[in-house]
Amino acid sequence: MMNNYFQDKTILITGIAGFIGSNLAKRLISDGEKLTLVGIDNMSDYYDVRLKEERLTEIKEMVSGKSNIVYDFCQGTIADKEFVQSIFEKYHPDIVVNLAAQAGVRYSIENPDSYMASNMMGFYNILEACRAYPVEHLVYASSSSVYGTNSKIPYSAKDKVDEPVSLYAATKKSNELMAHAYSKLYEIPCTGLRFFTVYGPCGRPDMAYFGFAEKLRKGETIKIFNYGNCKRDFTYIDDIIEGVVRVMQKAPAKQTGADGLPVPAYRIYNIGNSSPVELLSFVQILQEELVAAGVLPADYDFAAHQELVPMQPGDVPITYADTSDLERDFGYKPRTPLREGLRKFAQWYKGYVK
Repeated sequence: MMNNYFQDKTILITGIAGFIGSNLAKRLISDGEKLTLVGIDNMSDYYDVRLKEERLTEIKEMVSGKSNIVYDFCQGTIADKEFVQSIFEKYHPDIVVNLAAQAGVRYSIENPDSYMASNMMGFYNILEACRAYPVEHLVYASSSSVYGTNSKIPYSAKDKVDEPVSLYAATKKSNELMAHAYSKLYEIPCTGLRFFTVYGPCGRPDMAYFGFAEKLRKGETIKIFNYGNCKRDFTYIDDIIEGVVRVMQKAPAKQTGADGLPVPAYRIYNIGNSSPVELLSFVQILQEELVAAGVLPADYDFAAHQELVPMQPGDVPITYADTSDLERDFGYKPRTPLREGLRKFAQWYKGYVK
């Protein structure tokens, strides 16, 4: 979707060393438009920092020699208000994509403080900076976790999401509420994106597909929760990035209501594959692709390395995205088949373990 929309714009990506942030940066660089790209990341050691450093190196190498891209990386946390304000003061971004957050459902049970700092105070600081230095569009990451115990499937962005089952989910729902308030009060165009189980090469090691690959390679046992009866809407990273790039180019319109006050320029979209897969099927495909990539031997005894266990606190039995709003407004629907995506991950993983 190329129309020179980003020409001469300044784009700020928070969490640029993360899985989604780094892929978004690489996509913007490869699209070839003249722009200024500013990245923020605190380089948290929640998982192996070397992966984040590798992603930043790739971004730097892509920018090298490209006279049309001005790139700056700033290490710091969005939980530091003065740091955030200084970035906005220096660069005056046109578009802000807030992907910085403490991720993970289970970790929020172990270390809630990090979620309050990054996901709550951090997002508040971003909103305050967007108020002080007005932006054309704030796009921010929400999560499919906000749907919590919703029994209606597929999950629609119009559904009530008032029953989170983890602190992580509660922080993401809070982000949506905060963005709505700031959009109403200060006319900040805001779009929240509920991502559904993002996977792919150089992803997050705490995600199931990555963790399973690590354990199987080491001959350890993988635990499959809810006795394998969970279903997940796995979404390949390139599909997520295509959705984000399209959304970035179309800020919600500013309007005035019947009361003479601004109508919030505010939207929420799901970005998911709309094709839930049972965990046992997912594991089977992953194993087959790890064998095909040469990570595991052809005679690997998978049955001996699987353990079916009960549901974990914070988990939900199914995630399933209704993407009709995304299709209507942007003409886009993620569609990478799980096997194709896991094949690309397995091929990358083979090089990674070397």
